[in-house]
Amino acid sequence: MPELLLQFLVTGITVGSLYALVGLGFALIYNASDVVNFAQGEFVMLGAMTAIALLNAGMPLLLAAIIATSLTVLVGLLLERFAIEPAAGASVVTTIIITIGAAIFLRGVALLLWGKDFHALPPFSGEAPIRLGGATVLPQSLWVLGVTVALVLLVRVFLNRTLLGKALLACSFNRTAAQAVGINVKAMLRLAYGLSAGLGALAGILIAPITFSSYEAGVMLGLKGFSAAIVGGIGNPMGAVAGGLLLGVLEALGAGLVSSGYKDAIAFLFVLMVLFFEPTGLFGHKAAERV
Repeated sequence: MPELLLQFLVTGITVGSLYALVGLGFALIYNASDVVNFAQGEFVMLGAMTAIALLNAGMPLLLAAIIATSLTVLVGLLLERFAIEPAAGASVVTTIIITIGAAIFLRGVALLLWGKDFHALPPFSGEAPIRLGGATVLPQSLWVLGVTVALVLLVRVFLNRTLLGKALLACSFNRTAAQAVGINVKAMLRLAYGLSAGLGALAGILIAPITFSSYEAGVMLGLKGFSAAIVGGIGNPMGAVAGGLLLGVLEALGAGLVSSGYKDAIAFLFVLMVLFFEPTGLFGHKAAERV
């Protein structure tokens, strides 16, 4: 039984790492613009599908991953420029509808480009499983964990130690005051969308060797990433990371100990419980408004 629990834990942390990256993207955009970007899951899908297409065209995996991430970042920047910026000052519901429309559009483009077939990337470093204690770990899972830790640390350092990162945080607290001291708020918004798109693309590329990808693969990942951001406190980037890991572990335990058919229900039930007892999330700000 302890070995089985360890296996569930390893699986949950692997999946939770992806939810953490997607949730981190949600938190970055929300912090910068107060917009919940429901196209975040499509960034994950675009990263994976573009990398697969480039690899099939003969590119090396590393180059395909870099170009796929860069193209997804460009899509994020275009989304902000041509969909979000023109709706500045619109209601929350309007901006949510815009991002949902963008997600549907991106799924439609992916369907036209790649069809309904499922696709996968080859593992980064072989398929031979590794024994870790009583658990069996795929090498790709170690890539997922390692890259996620590196990306989270880089984002944390960027936000807390660099002038550009602090400017982005300043916009999240008070955009008017940030603009008054000379911060280019529009540039910060585009930076947030570019960063979140890049994180989503990398999450898609990391998971593609483990699970097949398709034009609609981003729907559920987007929902789980949003749930992670809600659980951790949507205004708290590191809280979103913790929320993603927690959701992944709960899903794995639910699938292993109860039934795989209930894993999604268990995760969303947990989100509802968190919202009921802690409406601002486990690590969210307790104040009703930012000051």
